[in-house]
This record gives sequence, structure tokens and C-alpha cells, in this order.
Amino acid sequence: MRVFLTSAGLETEEIKECFLKMLGGNVSKAKALFIPTAAIDAEAIEVLPKCMHDLLKCGIQGRNIKVFDLHTGMDLEELRQYDVVYICGGNTSYLLERINATGFHTTLMDYIRANGMVIGVSAGSLIFANNLAGNMGLIDTRLDVHCPEGETKGKVAYPRKDSIRLTNTCALVIRGLPDGLEIIGG
Repeated sequence: MRVFLTSAGLETEEIKECFLKMLGGNVSKAKALFIPTAAIDAEAIEVLPKCMHDLLKCGIQGRNIKVFDLHTGMDLEELRQYDVVYICGGNTSYLLERINATGFHTTLMDYIRANGMVIGVSAGSLIFANNLAGNMGLIDTRLDVHCPEGETKGKVAYPRKDSIRLTNTCALVIRGLPDGLEIIGG
């Protein structure tokens, strides 16, 4: 399991370096699936180039990034061709609706359980927590993003009754449950 839940993506050098270390291998040959589905309003659409730049600044080649807008599902065999799935922010309810309607929920969770790597940004992170009904069910706690003050850096006790708060410069890295949760960044 290699999941990065963030408010703002690969915002700091520490988050970027952790991502690259977990990605491993030759980054220039890595393939990414870029999911902008949640960006349905002007403000979220405006952030999409920054999200794409997250992958490019790490050395992933533009030709190796596929934009996938969840109009259809994707089977696990096809999804396994990608080294990382990057899920952009925007409207969390709409994103969950598309994920569930296309059956991508099951495929994505199978991918994660098979050590697939996922980066969630804002709404792309919230889908994995229990904020909304029909969520991905990865962590059984509430997640708050874009917080002025976040969690203390280091291991995160799990399960939790209270929410996990993320600033724009930190990430919740999930390497396994229940002991593999860690806050990185600042």
C-alpha cells in the first residue's frame, strides 16, 4: 500500500522526495494515470495545470501521463499498467459518484491492495476517508484538508475517533493499516 493523501499535492520537497523514493525505478519511464474528474468548477479547473506539473516536476514524461475522466470504468489489468494514479481535487461528491457509477471503486481498491501507488489531492484525498457515504473505505476516520494547523509530523495512531487534519504543506502517507500511517511535510 502506497497512498499519499494531501490538500495540495506534492507541495514540498519532502513530500516530493518521499513520493520519488516510494515510486522507485526510472522515473522517466514511469506511467501515471491523471484523474481530473472532480474539477467541475472554475476554481478547481484553474488548479489542474499545477496538479499536472506535480508529476512533470518529478521527472514523469508527459507522454507517459494518461488523462482519465471516469466516463467509463477501467479493469485492474489495465490499471496495473500505471505506476501511479493521481486524483485531482474539486467536487468530492461528484468524484465519488463517478467512481462508484463506473465501478472504478473496486478496481482502484484492488490496485491499492496490490501495492499500487495513489496520490490524492483535496477531494481526491477525501474520497478515501469516511467524510461521505459511499466513500472508498480506506481509512475509517474523517479527513480535513486545507487546514491552517495540521497534525504533528510522524506516526499517526489508528484507528482514530477524531479527524486527521492536513495543511497544504503536509501529507498523510499510508503504507499499511493500522501501523503504516505517517504525516510528512510541515
